[in-house]
Amino acid sequence: MRGDNMLGWAKDLFPICRSLAGPGVRETLTYLNKLLPEMTLHEVATGEQVFDWVVPQEWSVDEAYIEDEDGVRIVDFKDHNLHLVSYSEPVYEWMDLDTLDQHLYSLPDRPDAIPYVTAYYERLWGFCLSHKQRQSLKPGRYRAVVKSALYDGALSYGELLLKGREEKEILLSTYICHPSMANNELSGPVLTAALAQWIDETLSDRKYTYRIVFVPETIGAIAYLSRNLDQMKQRVVAGFVLTCVGDERCYSMIPSRTGGTRADQVLSSVLASRDDVITYSFLDRGSDERQYCSPGVDLPVAVFCRSKFGEYPEYHSSLDNFDLVTSTGLGQSFDVMADCITALEQNVYYRAITPCEPQLGRRGLYSNRGIGDIPQAALKMRHILAYADGTHDVLSLAEITGIGPDEVRDILRQLEVAGLVCAE
Repeated sequence: MRGDNMLGWAKDLFPICRSLAGPGVRETLTYLNKLLPEMTLHEVATGEQVFDWVVPQEWSVDEAYIEDEDGVRIVDFKDHNLHLVSYSEPVYEWMDLDTLDQHLYSLPDRPDAIPYVTAYYERLWGFCLSHKQRQSLKPGRYRAVVKSALYDGALSYGELLLKGREEKEILLSTYICHPSMANNELSGPVLTAALAQWIDETLSDRKYTYRIVFVPETIGAIAYLSRNLDQMKQRVVAGFVLTCVGDERCYSMIPSRTGGTRADQVLSSVLASRDDVITYSFLDRGSDERQYCSPGVDLPVAVFCRSKFGEYPEYHSSLDNFDLVTSTGLGQSFDVMADCITALEQNVYYRAITPCEPQLGRRGLYSNRGIGDIPQAALKMRHILAYADGTHDVLSLAEITGIGPDEVRDILRQLEVAGLVCAE
């Protein structure tokens, strides 16, 4: 059911033409605001300096098309918003095919796909089409029409703070700046919205405060950090960038720049119980982890994906649709992140009470009579006891022993009942 809900939201949002700043971003945030009524919307003015960057102008499109001499529209923005290069400036010109071709983009290795191309920080115009269609164009005259506008306004983002018992925070960040692509764009926001609802409704006695943000990628994260960095450096103990989480092919993670953070530990431990997991290097980064983990920021943020951006054949094209993104894939991604959040909420430091290795047998925790190998259950208890010195929390114990966080907690509960460990 949860996966079906997320898929329905994604399909509602799919037609919207999003980019860095403009009406598409606001329309998307308005939709998400209905799902998350406590979310607040913020704007950063065009031209505002945000660290080394400047907030760009807004961009909007009324229509865009290419038509031949007979008035037949051969490419039309109304058919698919990927047909227009994002941030194309206005144009109304007749030209021959050779001139037009200089403004066309296609993918020879994916001849049926419309590519996603942007021109955020350049003044140009262009159209995207399948390579098959591009090759089929005949010599002649064509009219290119782009009725767009670039104007001063603001960059918009959404923020939701769900208060916990502590001021320490978990960050969930996703982006809302790509047009009609299901995995690379919409899977992240709908998963994040579903997690926000679940945290608010289910974790009523939560330990942590949750900082949940919906930003345009790169410039939105930079703008958000420019306004909130000091507080985030003091409070964020773990964070996750959620993107490309809707397919069923594999699970992927990119650790933080320095590694070893709670976000790295918990995501790695939770994914260890799943099949087909790929752990990338921070050198394979590409989304807003670049900003959250950059020198001078250094937040403990990891990335969770299914098929990682740039690593699946439908990426940045019209093939990134609902043949790829499924309710099952979204539901499985929800389970991963819910497990991560649960593990963080239940993360505690434990200390062994008994000096030296305790006798498990007389407490009913070890039935081996000296014949054959030590039972796995007893061996796992020994491993956990060996590191339960008050300096290792549940996530550290899971990382050291290779035992999943849920099983570590179960074993610690048994040991606590037996009087062998205590929570610090």
